[in-house]
This record gives sequence, C-alpha cells and structure tokens, in this order.
Amino acid sequence: MRPYENGRTVLVAGGAGFIGSNLSARLLADGDRVICIDNLETGRQENIAELHDNPNFAFFLHDVIEPFGIGGPIDRIYNLACPGSPIKYQRDPVHTFKTSVIGGLNLLELAQKKNARILQSSTSEVYGDPDISPQHENYWGLVNTVGPRACYDEGKRGAETLFHEMHEREGIDTRIARIFNTYGPNMDPEDGRVISNFIVQALTGDDLTIYGDGSQTRSFCYITDMLDGLTALMETEDNFGSIDDPVNLGNPGEFTVFELAEIVLEMTGADCGISYQDLPVDDPRQRRPDITRAGRLLGWAPKIALRDGLAPTIAYFRDELGKQRRLKGQVA
Repeated sequence: MRPYENGRTVLVAGGAGFIGSNLSARLLADGDRVICIDNLETGRQENIAELHDNPNFAFFLHDVIEPFGIGGPIDRIYNLACPGSPIKYQRDPVHTFKTSVIGGLNLLELAQKKNARILQSSTSEVYGDPDISPQHENYWGLVNTVGPRACYDEGKRGAETLFHEMHEREGIDTRIARIFNTYGPNMDPEDGRVISNFIVQALTGDDLTIYGDGSQTRSFCYITDMLDGLTALMETEDNFGSIDDPVNLGNPGEFTVFELAEIVLEMTGADCGISYQDLPVDDPRQRRPDITRAGRLLGWAPKIALRDGLAPTIAYFRDELGKQRRLKGQVA
C-alpha cells in the first residue's frame, strides 16, 4: 500500500458492488483513504473504474471467506460483502452463507487486530415474511430456516449474532445496519430485483413482470440517503449505551409493486404491458421500516422521494443499456 499520512483508512468489503462502490466514492470525496476488497462475484469493475486514478484508492481481488491481512493502520471497516439479489445469492447458497458468517468473522478479527470500528450491513430480510408492519428492531422476524431464501436471511442473522457477541465478549466497536430496499446508479442491469427489473424491461420494450398479484409492498430508499445513514451510524459515538444494537435504515414510504410498475411506465414513457407470474416461495408480503431508532440515535431520516430518486436511476440504466448495445455492435 502507498504511504498515507493524512485522513483515515477505510476498508470497504464488497466495495465494487452497488452500495459499496457508491460508499467508496463518498469516502474518497470526504478525504479518506479507501481499501476496496471484492471477489467480483456480483460486484463490477465498471462501478469503480473512475476510482482507480485516485491515489487514495486501492482495489484487491479477494473473497472474504478466505483469511487475509492488510498492512498498516485501518480505522473503519464496512462489511458490504454478500450478494443481495435472490437470483444471485441462490446460485451458490453455501457460499452465500459462508460469506455472511465466515467472511464476517474474518473481518471482525481484522477489526480486533487493527482496533478498528466495524459496520455490518445486515438486511430487512432478517424479518422474513413479517406479520407486523412497520418492522421495528425488536421484532424477531418470521423466517423459514430451510427455504430458498434462508442462505441469505439466516446468514445475515448469524452475522448479527457474531457482531453482537464479539462486541460483548471482545470489546470490538461494532455497528449493525439493517438495510431495506435501496436503489440508484451503479445497480447491475441484471440485478434481478424489482426496481432494476422494471426499469430495464421498460427501456427495452418488454412487459414488466410482476410476481403474484402486485399487492405486496416495498419501501425504497435512494442511495444517497442510505449512504447518509450508513456513515452516520458508523460515526455516531456510543452516547446511548446501545449503539451496537441493530438499526433499521430505509425509507418508510410504502408502495405496492403494482404502483411501482405504473410509476416506472409513466416516467420512462414506455409502451409496455404487465405480465404476471407466480409469487416465489417465501417472498415477503410487506416491507416497511420503523426508523424511530435511527432518528433518535443518528438524527437521520431519508430525504429523497421515490420519483426524485427514480429519475437519475432511469437515466443511469438508459446509459448502461446504451453502452451494452454499442459494445455488442463492436463485437458483431
């Protein structure tokens, strides 16, 4: 690593992914040095291409389930290393589970060695298919431990346990963020989740695919709001005595999937229809965060309305699809 005397050194595991790459850019803009680790299973080099010229940025191709060491000081660690899309984390369920648990333990041990503060990116999926709404942090969830989503849901729940116990028993300075649906630039066009699916289908003239009848609800948080929440959680001192407990981060604005489809069709101007398919097993019926705790501890609340966030997201996907078409033309 290059010598670095000013500012902090921040390790971002999963730093080439959607949230990780946006976070890396934010940290660099704030004057931090960023060490990005990613195995590129779902992360993309395109997401960090513009960061490589920054002398305070370094990228390592590595899978966090394998032990590793980093020379020199590390002040902060963000653990964003795990596929978040069902179609991607279900490709190799055992590896997904290992990423959350073994990868999380490896990063915790690195934090202990470096005396670094570490943040775990958990998920709203720990609530499973909830029977209460909105979901608050004291709700234990309704999760199928042997269903097709369990490798991700239970892996994240296990990681929360690890982070809690390593804080209680080893004194590691931990943070746990339960992230709800997040969207924005740097999403993979083949991500497989509802916002990326709808926008890509609309821009390519395909019918929008709704699973189930479209009455299931989701809450969508724009990426800049999520970054504000993550960095606020990381930097808030433990003045309340419980900062290591999980904190929901998401936008409590609730939309049905059908409502989202109508908004995307309107904003893209697409002349497409809607097709319906069977609802996947264990697909949650409701997603809406109770963010009371985030407001109390962090003074945080999202600012970007859905339509305001969709506009730059649609522009990003339009540009990405244009690049893909041009590339295919060159190859042909």
